[in-house]
Amino acid sequence: MRTYIAIVTGCLMLALSQTGMARNDVGDYSVSNVLQTEKAKGKLGDMKFYFGNQKHGKVKKSHGIFHTNKKTNAFGKSDQEACEHVFLSALIQLKKRANQLGGNAVINIKSNYKNNLTTSDTTFKCGAGHVVAGVALQGEIVTIK
Repeated sequence: MRTYIAIVTGCLMLALSQTGMARNDVGDYSVSNVLQTEKAKGKLGDMKFYFGNQKHGKVKKSHGIFHTNKKTNAFGKSDQEACEHVFLSALIQLKKRANQLGGNAVINIKSNYKNNLTTSDTTFKCGAGHVVAGVALQGEIVTIK
């Protein structure tokens, strides 16, 4: 019995020690790869998204700056697959908020991974680990002409 307890305890200690070596790779992924998918087109509809410093129509009304912080299960998925999935979830969250406020676009979208704002017209930041991937965005919800 003591041998069994020692083996189980050893296995638990080994498993728990692996969390200290958890992976958290932060990478840049293509915005257009996600937006061009049929899934994104269906989920985002006619809401307009402008990343970084992309040109947009004249702002008729600003509804404020809003943040997302989405996570997804990354187990058994490539980093790219998990990151693209969670990025779409973050955009859907911004779309829902814009719809609630009467906005028709989200402008100046920036990555805000671990409170580190980065601006890009073409990419977003995503942190991917063994089990979880996450994307945090900041964007201004507006009504444009």
